[in-house]
This record gives sequence, C-alpha cells and structure tokens, in this order.
Amino acid sequence: MKIGLIDVDGHNWPNLCLMKLSAYHKAHGDDVEWWTPEGRYDRVSAGGKDRLNAMYMVDGYGENNPIVVKSQFIMSLVERIDPKGVGPQHNSIIDRCTGDLYENAKHGGPAPTLTALREMLLEQPESEARGIALALELFTTGSLDIFGHESTVDLDKRVVVFDIHGLGEQLKPIGHLVITDTMLNRVTLNWKKGKRTHVFIDEFHVMFENEFSAAFFNSAWRQFRKRNAYPTAITQNVEYLLDSVQASTMLSNSEFIVMLNQAASDREKLARLLNISEEQMGHITNAPAGCGLIKYGSALVPFVNRFPSNTELYRLMTTRPGEGRFSGSQT
Repeated sequence: MKIGLIDVDGHNWPNLCLMKLSAYHKAHGDDVEWWTPEGRYDRVSAGGKDRLNAMYMVDGYGENNPIVVKSQFIMSLVERIDPKGVGPQHNSIIDRCTGDLYENAKHGGPAPTLTALREMLLEQPESEARGIALALELFTTGSLDIFGHESTVDLDKRVVVFDIHGLGEQLKPIGHLVITDTMLNRVTLNWKKGKRTHVFIDEFHVMFENEFSAAFFNSAWRQFRKRNAYPTAITQNVEYLLDSVQASTMLSNSEFIVMLNQAASDREKLARLLNISEEQMGHITNAPAGCGLIKYGSALVPFVNRFPSNTELYRLMTTRPGEGRFSGSQT
C-alpha cells in the first residue's frame, strides 16, 4: 500500500505518523526508518560525528543491474551539487568511474566512497572529470564531508531516525538523496531476511526539484513496494509537489492518502487530481487539527482523530510548545 500524507503547517501530521509508528512497533516485529527535518532526533549534520557513505551498496541493491542504479544515483547527487554542470559527457564519466570503483573493490581495492570516486576522477584524462572532482571536493575532503566516507551510523536497530535539521541549505538536498538510498539498502537487507520495513519520508516534495533526483526517488519508491516495505511520503508543500508531473502521478497512484487542512490553491489542485467534489473538500477547509479526508482506493472518507491530550503517548508525540516531553527542545 502506498501512503501519502499532505498537510499545511501545524495541523497534526506528526501525531498521525507517530501514532502509526507506535502501533507498528507494539504489534509487529517490523523495522522502522524515518527521516525528518524537525531537529527532534539523532542528528546528521555538517561538522557532526556521524557519517553516511553515499556509495554504500548491499547485495541485491537495485532493480536489475546494481552498478547502473548506483551510477544513476551518483549522477543525481552531482546534479544536486552543480545543476548546470551535468551533461552527457559528465554522466558517461561518472558511469565509467562508478563501475570501475566497485570492480576494484572486489579485487582488494579501497571501499567505494565519494572520496575514492573523486580520487579516481582526478586520474581520468578528460577535463570534465576534473570538473566533477572539483564539485565533489567540498563534500569529500572539505568541510561538508559527512557523506564522503565509510558509514559510522548503526543501522542495525528496529527504529532508525535520520534528523536532517542541522544539514544546512548546501547539504540538505544531497542528504535527502543519500538517506533515501541508505533506507533502500536497509529495505533490501530486510527483504532478503523476510522482514518488513516501514519507511517514513518527510518533505518528499524536494526530491522532485530536478530530473535525476526525481527519477531516483521514483525508482526507490517502486523498489520499496517490491521489497516488502510500506513507504509513507509526507509533505506540507502540496502546491509545489503538484507542479511535478512525476510527483502528481505518484500521488494519484497511491492507494491510501491522508489529507489534513489545505490552503485554497492546494484544494483546487487536489480536487482536480483526485476527483474530489466541492462538498467533500469541505472536510479539509479550515479543518481542526487531526481532522480531514482519507482517500482509500476510489473511496473518500472524512475522519476525526482527536487524540486524548492527558495521555503519556500524547506527551511523547506532540510538537506543541509546552505540551510534550520534547516540545521546544532541540536536544
């Protein structure tokens, strides 16, 4: 089941997602992965101690040829770093070097990392290769190198939450890609063990800002479903999301969508995309927190989900200032 949750700021989506997570954690032996911009969990940040290897790849990675999929992923990374500097020649060089790097690793070469990729690029004869290496310098040997080396994050836990609040504007677009790719690797490992994974991806609209990252996320979303994962995509920026044909298609093909309160322009676009009547749209117009509309298959059902505020679970989940254990805290 593909799940989407769309909201305007401050209308209870964190509680809905955390309620869902708590139910899975209590009732099943499933694993949970979540990335969030909220600054409430373990942090992945520039200058931090944690590292994630952007070139990490488990056995079984990718839909068909794992090297091709990883090459496309690296192309999307480079495009996020330098949107104007990626053309067919650059992609050919990235594809060649990525394949060579993994082949060398099979025969005792260095572990594939962005740092190792940059070193290989510097050995290539083309001037374009040196341009790619220069673009990667800041993210491998420079101050923003958290995705350029072997991983230090322990992924062998039931619940893994990546907090990208501290990444900053330069690293955040790359972080979205690397963390999604890391999740895909974890899903693949669990799939081979016969284990289910629940994946929560916040601010997923940013993945559709350019061609390669949109294509990568689209592919990852399909693989999540094929590999016994239940992905939940979350956004509070519906208008931006619906400007993307790929994102709109993904949303319209989702079996289960939760809509909370929506702005007027967003309601109009959602009504056209999902065939929602004017009367039904009333359930997401000036809706109170926790109330909205669920689309399940072809059915549209209004819902009210007012969670008791005098419970311990509410205090663990709420983001309202002064109400919860963690509200207002960045620790």
